[in-house]
Amino acid sequence: MPSQAQLLEALSAVSGCNVQLATGAAHTLTPQDFVNVVALKEFYTQEGLQALEYPNLGTLSLQDMGTTTTLALPESDSAPTNRPTVYVNAQEFFDPGWNYDFTNVKDGETVFTRGKEPYLRPCGWFRAAIKVLKKYPDGDAWLGTGDEAWPVSYHGSAMDGSLGIIVTRKKAKGDEDGDDDGGPGERLAAGSTLGRGVYSTPDVKTAGKFSKTFRSREDNKVYKVVLQNRINPEQRQKCRREKYWLVYVPEGSTAIQERAIIEGALRPYGLLLQQLLRNKAT
Repeated sequence: MPSQAQLLEALSAVSGCNVQLATGAAHTLTPQDFVNVVALKEFYTQEGLQALEYPNLGTLSLQDMGTTTTLALPESDSAPTNRPTVYVNAQEFFDPGWNYDFTNVKDGETVFTRGKEPYLRPCGWFRAAIKVLKKYPDGDAWLGTGDEAWPVSYHGSAMDGSLGIIVTRKKAKGDEDGDDDGGPGERLAAGSTLGRGVYSTPDVKTAGKFSKTFRSREDNKVYKVVLQNRINPEQRQKCRREKYWLVYVPEGSTAIQERAIIEGALRPYGLLLQQLLRNKAT
């Protein structure tokens, strides 16, 4: 089970911020604030912006965001100095009674569902539960297992429109076979705004390919980090590539509207960690 210090390191890696425990009167991030920051930073990076302004946090740089995996702590174990510091109240952020160790779990052909959608459990990962019960005005049905529950969505922290993920497709010159092959013949129908928004996936393996990593000061091991969310089915759009989902952000939305879209679409409930096993040098 990860220590509290390792969970803070994981939050730092996935957010690109220096996450510390709150002291005194410091403003703290709620779990919803946290997923807002992660999603908006990636969306703003996709839009070519350099910084995100977030209430009570000020300006958050986007320079560390991207589609490549990076270490939150370099080999020297010295944390980056250009990251903003944000605070969390551990008792209000984490919910250890709901932790679950999937590290050695193999589901095989067993089928799980959440909200009428297949649920691919995060086998091979440890899930640190995030405290979200009784935190939303519409109750907790979204977090359940029944038909009214929201589907499970994994956020790899480096997923964005630069991956070429599209919602609709029309045949372009040079793509006579019409195959959805991800090649140069693919284009967004009716302009580029159809793919504008925040991407996630129902497959933790896919999310893991776009995850951030960190080297823990606790044990000097390297871990991958993924957020486990529930996604509002009324705001989710399924991409043509079945392993990707989009929360669409319309062109011309204000910063307040963009934040409201994310808050209405994505709710976090788990922080996933997986130790990265590297091949021995030969």
